[in-house]
Amino acid sequence: MQAGRSTSRDLARIAHKTRYSTTSNPEHIRRDLRALLRETAQPVAVVTSLMPQAPSEPPSDTTHYSRFHGATLSSFSSIALDPHPLVAFSLRVPSRMATSLKDAHAAPPVPSHMVVNILSAAQAAIAVRFSRPDLHPHPFAHTPYTLTSEGLPAITGALGALSCRLVAASWPLHDIEMLDSKNRREGARSWQGDGVASELFIAQVTRVESLGASDEEDSTRTSPLLYYRRRYATTRDLETPGH
Repeated sequence: MQAGRSTSRDLARIAHKTRYSTTSNPEHIRRDLRALLRETAQPVAVVTSLMPQAPSEPPSDTTHYSRFHGATLSSFSSIALDPHPLVAFSLRVPSRMATSLKDAHAAPPVPSHMVVNILSAAQAAIAVRFSRPDLHPHPFAHTPYTLTSEGLPAITGALGALSCRLVAASWPLHDIEMLDSKNRREGARSWQGDGVASELFIAQVTRVESLGASDEEDSTRTSPLLYYRRRYATTRDLETPGH
């Protein structure tokens, strides 16, 4: 599937909804935004980290895959390059990954808390593997990876792997009033709604671990994996008039 196959009818439908939607009903806004975002291709990434060790568990130089944790991100973005390279993503809570990153941030300082693996078009199966723990309880058992200098797993064959350090505690997105610095000291209110609560994580890129080789014959290994219209897709070049 190619991400560029957007029909005029689909775009007209979205434009009509956007132009004439004047409702302030939060449910309608969520519905319209979700429909619009389905028409935009999103990069697919998997964040990997270490599960916290139990206090009684002796440290070991040999890291087994059961100590690793990974999750496919539904939202990932580079938000700054200068003066600090920063990326951001959100995670649903409660989740094991959110707990893992919070524990890592609260622990003594380390160079990196996680690795963000930006997947190639050849890795759709890996994206599924790390998004369905109910079907794939041990995704690292079937996923090739190498270890960074901090012992974090970097997925082999990804377009790139970014070692990252959290710059602050996560931000609860269900309580937007807390995002105001004047209210942050009071702590977030507990989520009482029926929907899914999420938290925002902002991290500084401390090292670029690997980059895909541009001379690969298989273009799927050097093209990005995208999520588009509820399916995995990739890119293709468009002919530019006059060129």
